Amino acid sequence: LGRSRGGWARSVSGLDPAGDCCRASPQLDWALLESALSTRTACWAHHEALGLRAAENAVCVCDGSERGAFRQKGASDQPYLWARLDRKPNKQAEKRFKNFLHSKENPKEFFWNVEEDFKPAPECWIPAKEIEQINGNPVPDENGHIPGWVPVEKNNKQYCWHSSVVNYEFEIALVLKHHPDDSGLLEISAVPLSDLLEQTLELIGTNINGNPYGLGSKKHPLHLLIPHGAFQVRNLPSLKHNDLLSWFEGCKEGKIEGIVWHCSDGCLIKVHRHHLGLCWPIPDTYMNSKPVIINMNLNKCDSTFDIREPGGQRSKGASLCQEIST
Repeated sequence: LGRSRGGWARSVSGLDPAGDCCRASPQLDWALLESALSTRTACWAHHEALGLRAAENAVCVCDGSERGAFRQKGASDQPYLWARLDRKPNKQAEKRFKNFLHSKENPKEFFWNVEEDFKPAPECWIPAKEIEQINGNPVPDENGHIPGWVPVEKNNKQYCWHSSVVNYEFEIALVLKHHPDDSGLLEISAVPLSDLLEQTLELIGTNINGNPYGLGSKKHPLHLLIPHGAFQVRNLPSLKHNDLLSWFEGCKEGKIEGIVWHCSDGCLIKVHRHHLGLCWPIPDTYMNSKPVIINMNLNKCDSTFDIREPGGQRSKGASLCQEIST
């Protein structure tokens, strides 16, 4: 999930918050999309696996502002992985809110009593950085939710797949991104958490969103983090409905989950395949067409690793690089 001006990427279906994207409306307001983007200078980035789906798979590093983040935690200021967790209203409050929406146009006029109307949150929960606060209480967004974060702990079964991509002892995370020297390659590497501070990332893998990229197996699950905005669209389609539809259906680069426009004013706007009546997941995604380099160069990590090389020899802080085909 990308962020709109300090928040979440907006969907073109009425510019609804991205958290609702998994309930994509078939009515796509193209005039609204063109108007929104024509007033901004936008760079384009596609997110095959990056937050275009359910919000609970995001992570962040540092200030708790998006669905999965790395954040300083504890007295030692250790970088920490945080997972997106929205506070939602209880049944009674949700019913009042829906009735209000049917009779009014502006959800911001609805009065919330945060202490009584919302389900309890874990003590470690913090509101997202961009959330407005009044008298110390976070203000729900237009969907009646309060986006926030919880730290990913090793003993929390709810976030076991999140915790599988991070090692707090050695302060590293398993990250997928473009190879730094060859844009035609992908690279899986162990990245120091300190390099991910202030970033938001997406969790993909065997047990996430139906595993559209075919990673791992039930016996050997594999999960990875992808920094938001890591994959840019090179052959840009126009904003016309038919051109976007043709791009998603006929272009190799269009075999992705959606597009997020990164605008110069900080706003993020996205189009999901579902907005165009197209299916997801799909076979043979664009990301699966790229070869992958596995680079476990641990020399740049502060900790010393004991690695057994082929032949049984041991080496300290060694580098292991292997190329595989997806």
